[in-house]
Amino acid sequence: MYETMRIRRSIDVEIEGLGEKIKKARKADGRPVEVLAGEAGISRAYWHDIEAERVRDALPEETLRKVEQVLNINLGVEFE
Repeated sequence: MYETMRIRRSIDVEIEGLGEKIKKARKADGRPVEVLAGEAGISRAYWHDIEAERVRDALPEETLRKVEQVLNINLGVEFE
């Protein structure tokens, strides 16, 4: 009898200008970065890194979705 094995699949996508889109949405929202970052569960510094596209590795999809939720926007990032 065979045992089952789980396999994880990770998909990365590159989105041009995503940080700028987030920055524009934040400015339109009008709330301070500290408030938005807190609601998204990330630090103010990390929020600024996202806007400046200085994220060290890939931005986790979960974080992106939290940012979208806090800003009440859909950035159109889809995974195949």
